[in-house]
Amino acid sequence: MSKVDVLLGLQWGDEGKGKIVDFLAPNYDVVARFQGGPNAGHTLEFDGRKHVLHQIPSGIFHPDKMNIVGNGVVLDPVTFHKEIEDLAPYNLDISSTLVLSSKAQMILPTHRLLDQAYEEAKGSEKIGSTLRGIGPTYQDKMARVGLRLGDILEKDFESRYDKLKRRHLSILDQYGFEYDLQTIENQFFDSLDNLRSFRIVNTEYLLNELLISGQSVLAEGAQGSLLDVDFGSYPYVTSSNTISPGACTGLGVPPGKIGKTFGIFKAYCTRVGSGPFPTELLGDKGEELREKGREFGATTGRPRRCGWLDLPALKYSIMLNGVSQLFVMKVDVLSELSDIKICTAYKRNGEESQEFPSNYNDEWSTILKSFPSWGHNDFSLYSEIPSQLSDYLNFIEDNTGVPINLISIGPDRTETILKEAMASL
Repeated sequence: MSKVDVLLGLQWGDEGKGKIVDFLAPNYDVVARFQGGPNAGHTLEFDGRKHVLHQIPSGIFHPDKMNIVGNGVVLDPVTFHKEIEDLAPYNLDISSTLVLSSKAQMILPTHRLLDQAYEEAKGSEKIGSTLRGIGPTYQDKMARVGLRLGDILEKDFESRYDKLKRRHLSILDQYGFEYDLQTIENQFFDSLDNLRSFRIVNTEYLLNELLISGQSVLAEGAQGSLLDVDFGSYPYVTSSNTISPGACTGLGVPPGKIGKTFGIFKAYCTRVGSGPFPTELLGDKGEELREKGREFGATTGRPRRCGWLDLPALKYSIMLNGVSQLFVMKVDVLSELSDIKICTAYKRNGEESQEFPSNYNDEWSTILKSFPSWGHNDFSLYSEIPSQLSDYLNFIEDNTGVPINLISIGPDRTETILKEAMASL
């Protein structure tokens, strides 16, 4: 019997998960998304072209791989339809390789309106929502009033839809929120015919049958571990469990069927939206890192906040996820900086701490260690990496106790270096 390997981000999202799923996909039979929704933006680059996926698993460009959208995902039919249209020029047989869970929650037009109303009402305390309706959809899931993909196959779907819509409109009226529902509602119903053309099944049965038959599965996470609704920097988090146990509930597989856990992190840190960010660089230094790293949101286009690598936060994510291998991204971006730093600990009231604080504020400060730049990226083998980069990576490995087996030195598939011992992941 095969197991499910899990790949997820260890920071505040935008670590480069899409590229690595696409890179690893040839080693697997199935790629499965287990949480999140159109707030994700997984970027892939190959053959000189850039592709951004929001809900469709990042293995979709491999025609011999099955891609599954699991029950833990919240899916927007309108965004899904647009993604399918954007993939049309590549002549992919998506209808035969993509399978959708009947239990995945569906984002309605009114969920997006509620997201906007809730965020506006928070004023200066906004959490930085992507306004894609993610939070309100997960709220309805927990309240047991939401609609699932399987519902669109039922004869009474429209009456179910109307009942939930009325519930949402009453809330919007209480907030005094002005809206134009007709246009987005028309788009929603137009997109349902496209959605019904795909296989909508109980994917938990499908996945477990595939595992029993020896098929290998890679579970693809969205967002990042520090945005986990339970363990992230609450309340500035997403609405789902982004850590590895979420793969069990988001796909319907037991813990005993989880295999390796791959953790992806940038050689520095970024964050979109509000919330604490201990190593954030403000001013010219932060702007330089943002420009060199092209740090603008794949989903929203918003500029990302940038800062140094936060080692205690990384170790926290590794602990929560049981990470067995580390993959470091955007090493090339740091190569152009003259002085590089890593946060090794936090300090508060004169005392040092290695614990990631749940309430980081102005009373805290960071302890930083400096590293020299490696200055170039003209290497193609792990054995060729500059000594300065080797020292940087060894320091991270020594402090986390987890090997770094992959280095990304650019956005393209080909700009990926494996440690020789791990030539076959």
